[in-house]
Amino acid sequence: MSDLGDFANHDPDDDEDAPASSGSADSRGETAGSSEDFEAVSVAPAGSDRGIGTLSASEGLVISEREDDTRLRAYVTVENRSSVRIGSYLVASYPDGERLFCRIVALEYAQEFRSDDATEIHAKRAMRRETVDEQDYKFIATLEPVAVLYDDGGGLKRRMTDRVPKPETVVRQAEDDDEIKTGLKIPESGVFLGHLAVGGETVRTAASPPTIDYRLKDDYEAGDPLVFRHTLVAGGTGSGKTHAAKNVLRQYLADGRRYPTEDGRTIAPAIVQFDPQDEYAQMHDDNPGIDADYERRLEREGIAHGGVEDTKAFVPKVGAASYAAAHHGAEQIAFTIPFSMVHDNPWLVAGGGLNDNQYGALVGVLLPQFEKQYGADGTYEQFAAFLDDPALREELDESGRVHEATFDAVRRRIRGFDGVFDRDAPPITELVPEFVRPGGITTVPTYHINDSRATTTVVLAVASLLIDEKLSNDPEFDRIKRTPLVIGMDEAHNFLTDADSVQATRVIGKFAEAAKQGRKERLGLFLITQDPQDIADPIFKQINTTVVLNLGDEEAIKAVNIPSNLEGKVPYMEKGQMVVYSPDNSEPVELIGLSECLTGHGRN
Repeated sequence: MSDLGDFANHDPDDDEDAPASSGSADSRGETAGSSEDFEAVSVAPAGSDRGIGTLSASEGLVISEREDDTRLRAYVTVENRSSVRIGSYLVASYPDGERLFCRIVALEYAQEFRSDDATEIHAKRAMRRETVDEQDYKFIATLEPVAVLYDDGGGLKRRMTDRVPKPETVVRQAEDDDEIKTGLKIPESGVFLGHLAVGGETVRTAASPPTIDYRLKDDYEAGDPLVFRHTLVAGGTGSGKTHAAKNVLRQYLADGRRYPTEDGRTIAPAIVQFDPQDEYAQMHDDNPGIDADYERRLEREGIAHGGVEDTKAFVPKVGAASYAAAHHGAEQIAFTIPFSMVHDNPWLVAGGGLNDNQYGALVGVLLPQFEKQYGADGTYEQFAAFLDDPALREELDESGRVHEATFDAVRRRIRGFDGVFDRDAPPITELVPEFVRPGGITTVPTYHINDSRATTTVVLAVASLLIDEKLSNDPEFDRIKRTPLVIGMDEAHNFLTDADSVQATRVIGKFAEAAKQGRKERLGLFLITQDPQDIADPIFKQINTTVVLNLGDEEAIKAVNIPSNLEGKVPYMEKGQMVVYSPDNSEPVELIGLSECLTGHGRN
């Protein structure tokens, strides 16, 4: 009983200065003997330490075709523990000079000695000490093998991980630009997106500049330019998606950027950007926030910057809506949608809610008869008057071609488009040479239009003109057919969403076909949205490059379909941080975009 009483009244602080008796259990749970029982071993190396630690085989060292069977763990020495992060890239060398490139996927402390540190005594000691003695614990990094790097004729190449490294192989931080780019399959040249990052911090190297630029393939020697395999930029409000989108689009307008066409020419791309918030016309202007030092840095890294002089805002004339923009210096050109475009795209007036039966009557009977009577250039006003003819209604009903109830439904539902078609401005079909300009960007602002149905009709009419000409074997406008073209669409979820309506079905089908033919026709879709889950699946499946900024909605995060290790980071990313998932370009990576917009941005 006396022993128990003494222990109960024992002050743990008394242990701090108490000498350990010979042969007793020390604080690490080991039995201490005399110095003669052990051979003295020096851990002091002859030279300085290399790397951050060594591979450990204590629980096995396995490289396997089956991911679940792979076991690759590294012991991290005390002085290096504060510098490693989940997601950091490491390299371990094989004896013959090949290298295993890997990524940290987990970090853990494990007990070095057989003792229980979850006790009242240990807890109080730790609370009263300034620091913890990390040497009492093992710090283990679990690694995911990414690739084996090897020299091939003086250049570095990568292949799948097919070798297991030796135990106690030194692992080091990957700090060489060529090593990291090869390991992650990042192209050396192409369209700049941002700088490689881990955990929100830019990856640094010993090179100059010390950052690693991430670029998308943009030439046919390395495979199809990814611009023609389509891009999605997804981000919530305040995530910086417009800033990021402008910076990417600016690269496609860099001096000297050209794409070969089927007729043997090389032509600069044209960009047509649908702009519901009227932000992209500012690409005409320089960003006053870019000073001389920042400009020199951009030039060293080969990043195109500065306003694009050939920027024009094509402003749709709709109803009484007026457009006035003092926040950009781009030329403004008014246009209208001619009703003649409805003959090739009758679904443009199906936005009034036509069902399949009514749409069939419109396409198969009413429009052909109207064209026969008024010609291909008949106006919307004439078409509305045409449908108001009671004799026509009676004739079609008696002949059995269109039931009177169907006729009345069509007549009611195509009302309300008088503010959209044939307004007091040049038709877009007469402005094609100005609208599509190699090396230039055209924006189509719709912020000034209050009617959502009118906005949708305008955007889809213009987009359909471009797509139809691109896909046509007998185009009316060679300028569109022969010019490499990027169609940008902000708030794409408002126009390319799945729905049961006739209009949505036709639109999705048209854009899906355009996406499939993009590589052949030099046509790229550049979609920007905060609701990627609303983009129709047939279009989403054709997108090769997904750029994801901060998204707070779980459904939206799941929809972008990025690897799970990056998915969890998305809700916590700061403005400008992004994840890029482009399987034909690189491994999935985290990036940090440029702090400055490369063109004018904001309305201040």
